[in-house]
Amino acid sequence: MDVTTAYVFDNHSDHATEQHRCLSEAYDPFTLARLVQTGVGPGWSCLEVGAGGSGVAHWLAGKVAPTGSVLATDIKPEHIAPVPGLTVLRHDVVHDPLPRGGFDLIHARLVLQHLPEREAVLRKLARALRPGGWLQIDEFDISYGPVLLAPDARAANLYEAFLAAKEKTFEAAGGDGTWGRRVAASMAAAGLVDVDPVPTLFPWRAGSPGVRLLIHHTRHLRDRLFAAGMTDDELAEVRAVMADPRFRASSCVVYSVHGRSAG
Repeated sequence: MDVTTAYVFDNHSDHATEQHRCLSEAYDPFTLARLVQTGVGPGWSCLEVGAGGSGVAHWLAGKVAPTGSVLATDIKPEHIAPVPGLTVLRHDVVHDPLPRGGFDLIHARLVLQHLPEREAVLRKLARALRPGGWLQIDEFDISYGPVLLAPDARAANLYEAFLAAKEKTFEAAGGDGTWGRRVAASMAAAGLVDVDPVPTLFPWRAGSPGVRLLIHHTRHLRDRLFAAGMTDDELAEVRAVMADPRFRASSCVVYSVHGRSAG
């Protein structure tokens, strides 16, 4: 595989299960709290795009039971475990049509920023909503995420070099790590109303869920980080920096954006 062209987080990778676990631990509480604000409940028809490890899809299935339904899609859906009320579909959101009938709620987290066709996909999702239906898009803006405390200047510089290398891998694969800040404007341009972007930061320190996710990325993205100029010794060193109790950083900005179909 050419490490400069494919989607960076492959569900067929040996690292995929840990990737899903870390993402869920770090961001499910934030995502689910925002989904609650849509009013999702019994009888709703929901679509979870890029369901990955299935945690959000399972939560939605519980919320809409017993009369609602959840369709969980992924281009590689093997990690989506079945539960009552959940249908799993292998689906390429860029190229495949969405099922007809309309959805009360569509959710996608950290999917569209990786797709060069993100704007067209957002418009496709908006068209799949029933009148009054909600779209929630959760995305990062990785241009902000400073180190706040580190054991020494070398440690701080190495951490920042790691973040820069990771951003470079996303860009090489056609991603846009800053797209989170533009989701709200894209929703409005797609004709959605009641657009509501909520930006959030998380404190990162040794052992926190977000930092465990970053440490995992030093392994999951090893080949790509090599292509971006890092070495095994540097990756081992940056893992030690992030595990140091003196380390403090801000997360990147996490945007959760709501928009509603006007009909």
